Amino acid sequence: MTLQERIADPAAMLTRVDAVASAQLMPKVREIDAGLYPEDIMRAFGEAGAYGVHVSAPAMDMGQTIQAIARAGEECISTAFCMWCQNALAWYIASSDNAALRSTLLPKVAKGQALGGTGLSNPMKTFFGIETMRLKGTRTDKGYTVKGALPWVSNVGEDGYFGIVFSVGEGEGVKHVMAVARGDQQGVKTVLDHDFMSMAGTATRSVQFRDALIEDLFVLADPIDGYLQKIRPGFVLMQCGMALGMIRSSIKLMEQVRGQLGHVNKYLEKQPEDFQAMLDELEAEIMELAQTPYDTSVSYFRRVVTARLRGGEASTDAAHFAMLHCGARGFVSKGAAQRRLRESYFIAVVTPATKQLRKMLADLPAA
Repeated sequence: MTLQERIADPAAMLTRVDAVASAQLMPKVREIDAGLYPEDIMRAFGEAGAYGVHVSAPAMDMGQTIQAIARAGEECISTAFCMWCQNALAWYIASSDNAALRSTLLPKVAKGQALGGTGLSNPMKTFFGIETMRLKGTRTDKGYTVKGALPWVSNVGEDGYFGIVFSVGEGEGVKHVMAVARGDQQGVKTVLDHDFMSMAGTATRSVQFRDALIEDLFVLADPIDGYLQKIRPGFVLMQCGMALGMIRSSIKLMEQVRGQLGHVNKYLEKQPEDFQAMLDELEAEIMELAQTPYDTSVSYFRRVVTARLRGGEASTDAAHFAMLHCGARGFVSKGAAQRRLRESYFIAVVTPATKQLRKMLADLPAA
């Protein structure tokens, strides 16, 4: 059975995702906020088909993937972020020339049977002049041995898969190689040691590599040139699902208190209708961009980065006004508004963060 045959019609997929979000995710959002990693829910979304439509040839549909992430994000950004991690891992594998991984690991990732993360926070910053590459590789007869450490790798259990990029000395120069690593392989150690104000339930680990062997079987691109330009628009664009979900949720919170507080909330600068108009415009742009995720032109990537930036800024703005509209009832310890406000800042700081997105736009050639 091919991957396409395993994944149902996209419209039906979103119906199943909605059911999982309503029946399984919504009742657990406070536990996830407190640190519970929702492994059972992540696998349920996989069974619903949420990780496969954007990697299923010939009818690849990144728009449906973004909408699935958005639906989870209406309830919980931690879970939506983990879904993005899972979808990014599938995207890496599906976009590579590694036929062996595409036939073996990809179907498991697409169905949520193998969970994993992206591991590209450091490389994304490195390639835009913000950090230096943390992982170094040395060629062996079987692949590469890798040393170094990554401080932020999310949606990864002890046996989880995740993408990595490492630099390799080549003559007087340096090349970069992208591959898939596994948390329980020899030479790799993962530690859950982060204490976040939000997003504690994302299974975010620090990962150490101590001469870990990355076999050629798990190499996605050697060198990364060309492949990076191919995957980066989708990598960034799929994050917009978190923003769509956050804005929808914030509008809903504002509308929920209109009956009781509308007489005074009407004096606030922004109303639900203002955010709905902005959301409609942003969503239309994101869905149009999702039709051509392999477009490697600079003009297209500028549009993707701009949409991601607008989504992140609108998320914090919408969550801010949701808190103002809810007032004291949103400020209590179990209030939905304060939880969404904390989560909204994650969208602004996760790689690529607001400041990096602005740097990227400044550095990219004018369209």
